[in-house]
Amino acid sequence: MSVFMQTLSVIFYILLIILVIALIVLVLNAIQTLGKVDRLVDDVSRKSKKLDGVFTIIDNTTDAMVGFSDMIVSFTADRIGRIFKRKKENKHE
Repeated sequence: MSVFMQTLSVIFYILLIILVIALIVLVLNAIQTLGKVDRLVDDVSRKSKKLDGVFTIIDNTTDAMVGFSDMIVSFTADRIGRIFKRKKENKHE
């Protein structure tokens, strides 16, 4: 039984060494991948900062157009409301 236990412990230690080596390889690959992801995020961040001005211009233009269209809709609704109000007043007389 002693020989069997020694053989089993040797096999266990060999498997443990293989597992540790595999984990070291995986950690090194993960570190390399994270380095690549970090460079990619920095690149995207720089490019998005360059486009911030364009998005600000688009946002301001959109706000101006919305304000203008709101004035037109308000003016039109007011005029239509006055027309219907006059027709109601004429029917009551």
